[in-house]
Amino acid sequence: MNRMHALIVSLAVGAAAIAGVFALGHTLSLGNQAHATTDRQVAQRTAQLDRYEATLHKALAQKPPKLPPVPAAKSSSAPLLSAVSAPAPSAPAARVVYHRPPPIVVVKHRAGGGHESETQGAEADD
Repeated sequence: MNRMHALIVSLAVGAAAIAGVFALGHTLSLGNQAHATTDRQVAQRTAQLDRYEATLHKALAQKPPKLPPVPAAKSSSAPLLSAVSAPAPSAPAARVVYHRPPPIVVVKHRAGGGHESETQGAEADD
């Protein structure tokens, strides 16, 4: 290899190394920007959740409104109590009978395989 070819190859390798260094620097700066964006989003979401938590604590501290009064029981509650306390007659349990399905038979027809050997054996017996 002459000197001119060696010089051209070394310049090409040097240019590729310089381009690689610039690409590495650009990639690292993109990573830092993404990290800063993620931190900002996490901080915003944390602040939003803190505000929501404060509203929940405030609502928890408040007393709920009073419930309306329960209506008085009617005097004809005796039939109702007897119906609740007496167990209802249960129906006999239904008998379950399981019938197995018929077996599935798969028949595969193959050309030329088994039928020739059976006919040849029959001819030999004659």
